[in-house]
Amino acid sequence: MPRTTKSKLSKADRQAQLEIVAGEVSQCQKCPELASTRTQTVFGVGNPKAKIMFIGEAPGADEDKQGEPFVGRAGKLLDKIIEACQMKRSEIYIANILRCRPPGNRNPTDQEAANCRGFLDSQIEIVDPDYIVCWGSVAAKNLLHSEMPIGKMRGQFYEYGRAKVVCTYHPSYLLRNPSAKKNVWDDMIFLFQDMGIDLKATQN
Repeated sequence: MPRTTKSKLSKADRQAQLEIVAGEVSQCQKCPELASTRTQTVFGVGNPKAKIMFIGEAPGADEDKQGEPFVGRAGKLLDKIIEACQMKRSEIYIANILRCRPPGNRNPTDQEAANCRGFLDSQIEIVDPDYIVCWGSVAAKNLLHSEMPIGKMRGQFYEYGRAKVVCTYHPSYLLRNPSAKKNVWDDMIFLFQDMGIDLKATQN
């Protein structure tokens, strides 16, 4: 069950707990195909006491190589979005639905997502963010058990335990459809407005 009360754990304690789970992930063999084709597992990165947690889909080739989420072309775009929000990547906690790269960057299967779900739940439990951003339909579908397209899920908050959840387009979608960048910016304005921050004022 997702957390409903604010965690009292210190940043150091959260980091230590995350490292324990990361160790379990590195030994995981639940998905034989993924375990046999990965270079390494890609656990998560960022502030263990972050207010905002980003959840993406799965590692790609660059992530599999470097062991960190969102470091390829989509990751560079995500960095620009974070910067536009007047934040640093190190202030946010970033994870994925899967911790291993699916061959050929295919979408995760339902079974793979289910096998990895316990690790995601542990990360959310430990970091205990106030807000979660689901980047893309795979993240939204798996976290919220929703079949709605992202376009329909945008512009409102969902709940996951203690966290308010926003759903928006994945950065890789923006690389293919640059016109959707405005939609994502609108979603960031919506999110930060709830935090008491006016991103529109920072553009001037």
